[in-house]
Amino acid sequence: MTQQIIIATGAFFGMLSVIFGAFGAHALKKILSTEQLHSFEVGVKYQMYHAIVLLAIGFNFNNITPTTYWCFTLGIILFSFSIYGLVLSDAKGKKFRFLEPITPIGGLLLVIGWLLLLINVL
Repeated sequence: MTQQIIIATGAFFGMLSVIFGAFGAHALKKILSTEQLHSFEVGVKYQMYHAIVLLAIGFNFNNITPTTYWCFTLGIILFSFSIYGLVLSDAKGKKFRFLEPITPIGGLLLVIGWLLLLINVL
């Protein structure tokens, strides 16, 4: 894993987080319930938090293993994107229930990423 790939991944997820946040605040506000909008916002926030972590990892590349990068990257995809899919499908009346077990797997990968970051630094 190169430093440029890690930084580019963080920048890409950060950019998408801003786009999805604006989409949720403007376009989806009219079609989502308060609870659905809150869930969507949780996905956006966690995506942005972990995009920033990827940037920090990329700029401090020395002690980071590829596994740490992959845990954060796959964690973002599985956690945040499954939330987006659940919320949007629920708003359309056809909730994609197959995504429900994916969200906690993504969350677990994010936790493992944090643990690996701690271990890498120590």
